[in-house]
Amino acid sequence: MSARYSLTVKSHFDAAHFLYDYPGACCELHGHTWDVEVTVEGTELDELGIVYDFKALKSDLATVLETYDHRNLNDIEPFSTVSPTAENLARIIYEALVQVVDSRVQVAEVAVWESPIARVAYRVA
Repeated sequence: MSARYSLTVKSHFDAAHFLYDYPGACCELHGHTWDVEVTVEGTELDELGIVYDFKALKSDLATVLETYDHRNLNDIEPFSTVSPTAENLARIIYEALVQVVDSRVQVAEVAVWESPIARVAYRVA
């Protein structure tokens, strides 16, 4: 088994959405303060003894989340056709982060909290 470092940061954004064909109140427009956690992993430390700078990861996450802040998620691709569930949001954020995070580390997990007691996580095995 090889040792790995895991680094996690958390941010949030406010946005509205509605779920397509949902059999309940969530099919109506409503909002959340979405908390988003991202975890990256790596095996090597740089010359400063850091696997990935917290500041850099916070910036990477902010870059991705600014697309959604104070918006109706249903108006943003791919959510015009893909229901903006917490599950789909976690996957889409994960895929966006893979494009911006330094290649020295891997995006291990993205967790989306749609409330203080409801969390979904997306990771690729």
